[in-house]
Formats: sequence, C-alpha cells, structure tokens
Amino acid sequence: MALQIFSPKIQQPLKSIFPSPTNNGCGIIVPSAYNSSRRLALFQLVITQSQLFNGKAPESLSAEGKVIESGMVAELAQSNIALNDETASEWIKKDKRRMLHVVYRVGNLDKTIKFYRECLGMKLLRQRDIPEEGYSNAFLGYGPEESNFSVELTYNYGVDKYDIGTGFGHFGIAVDDVAKMVDLVKAKGGKIVQEPGPAKDGGPIVSLVEDPDGYNFELLERGPTLEPFRQVMLRVGDLDQSINFYKKAFGMELLRKRDNPDNKNTIAIMGYGPEDKNTVLELTYMYGVKSYDKGNGYAQIAVGTDDVYKTAEAIKLYGGEIVLEPGPLPGINTKIMACIDPDGWKTVFVDNADFMKELE
Repeated sequence: MALQIFSPKIQQPLKSIFPSPTNNGCGIIVPSAYNSSRRLALFQLVITQSQLFNGKAPESLSAEGKVIESGMVAELAQSNIALNDETASEWIKKDKRRMLHVVYRVGNLDKTIKFYRECLGMKLLRQRDIPEEGYSNAFLGYGPEESNFSVELTYNYGVDKYDIGTGFGHFGIAVDDVAKMVDLVKAKGGKIVQEPGPAKDGGPIVSLVEDPDGYNFELLERGPTLEPFRQVMLRVGDLDQSINFYKKAFGMELLRKRDNPDNKNTIAIMGYGPEDKNTVLELTYMYGVKSYDKGNGYAQIAVGTDDVYKTAEAIKLYGGEIVLEPGPLPGINTKIMACIDPDGWKTVFVDNADFMKELE
C-alpha cells in the first residue's frame, strides 16, 4: 500500500484542497483509477474539481469546503466524534497500533534496491511502476508487511536527487556482525560514515553507513530478532513537548530517555512495544537547536489504527494538526488520516482492517 500524502511532483505536503501546480484553479487529491494489482497508488495524481466531477458540481461539501463524494458522506459523518481527555485516553489504550512503514524518495530505484538487498540484507516485498503518474515505488523489509516494518522507496521520473535536510537523522537496523556488514558495504562501493566500534555509552558495536541517496543507516550489533529494523531517528526542537505529544496523541510509550552531554544531545525512544520486538521512533534534541530543515526527501511514517476518526479527534484534542481529514479515499474503501507533530513531522494513520485487506 503506497500511503503517500506527498505528490511525486510536488515537494510540499498536500492537504485535501490546494492550488494545482498545473493551473490556477483549486485542485484536490484523488487516487488514480483503481487497479487491485497496484495495491493502492494513493495521492499520486492531482486533478481539478471540474475534471473529477466531469464539469458537474460535487454532490456534497464538508464544512471546510472539501469535496465529498455521495458515498463518503455517511463515513465522514463519523468524524464528528467528540472526545474528552478521559475518553480519548481510554480509546488510545485500547487501539491496536503498530508502525507500518516509512516513506521517502530516492533518485535511482534500482540502485537503491540493489544496495538494500545486497548490503543490508533486506527483501524486496513488492514493486510497481505507474508510468501514467510518473513514478515507481518499492517496498523492502525483513519480513512480511502484515507483521514487520518496511521502507517504501519512491522514485519520481526525472528526479535523481533530493535534499535530505538536517532534521532527519538515520534508520537503525540490528545485525549479527557489524564489521562483516561494513566490509560488505565497502566491497560494494558504499560509503562508511562511522567505522565499527563500541557505542560511547558502553552499548553494542555500532557503525554508520550511507545509502546511495545519502540516507544514513546505523548498524547495531545484536542477536537474532524478528524485527531487525530497529528505529527511525528524527530531530526535534523541544524534547519534552514531543514526548508528551507522542504519549498522549499517538499512544506511544516512553521506552527510555538518555542525556548525552558529550554529544550535546538528549534522546527519547518512543514506541508501541519493547525495542527488541518492534520498530521504534528515536527523537533527538540537539542542545540549543529549536528547528530543522526537513528537506524534500523524507516523507512520513504510517501507523495502523482501528479507527481513523477517533484517532483524528484524539490528535486534535492533544494539539496535533490534521492535514488530511479522516475518511475513505474516493473510489476506494481504505480509510486514512494524516497529521503533523509539533515539529512538522508527518504521520499517516491507516485503518488496520483495510490495510490487511489490501495485502491479501
């Protein structure tokens, strides 16, 4: 499932309605004509209202003026769920949430896939090319998407380089032998950012390697695990604020927090379960740095939820900004919503049942 709320041709986050890049009219995001073999190419096409409705007025509009198809009205009515702090907290505790995948852009899909498979040991889970929309993407990981975290690589035709920015940090993966993997990366012509060595805090052997597009991967020496994809690291400007937001709005646990005065940073590990069994989010605060350049390469993380409507209301309650209101996609029953955290990092929440159906 390609859950992208970034247009391949636009390096800015999209909302439900925004000026079309090809005209001065009001454009809306819609999926391409549905083909089950594509596993949902979401938010890849931007067209105008007149194109979508064949010149006719839409049947319904939301209070904000967003277009709603007639078949979606009943579904979107559910978004008027009122939650208070107590009911929101109880709902979040019961919700079955899991980090599903991370989305980012690459300049040469085949080259990156080759590097991930041959050097990092990932498996190519699925791949597709959508020429009419000008992009290709691929999902890779260490296990099936039904149970494991994955990466979604997106290649936009004609774009061979992206600005990663200063906000994105690295991805972390657990490996049996860091030195051996580093030697393999070197043999394949990869770049070593940090040679293997013990962590400064006395932890396991670690190393840092760079993929063909400049994304860093931290290699951590650990024993066998069902989920080798350990973490996604993002930098934030106010760590306590971010911890509070991810605990309350996202229902994540603060698994650990550590101050590193030698490195002039403090980190917090957040997630939906223990680090040895789940992919987690590492939030890093660099002393005195309040904001970061996010570039245009990294896009977002997708998280599963049992109810996108209640999830959206809870996120609003705890100060999150909804950039895509919850509801089924036009022409498709998959329900999603999207929001940004206090630092502007984007997350897409996907209905669990719909996600599993699309993987069948």
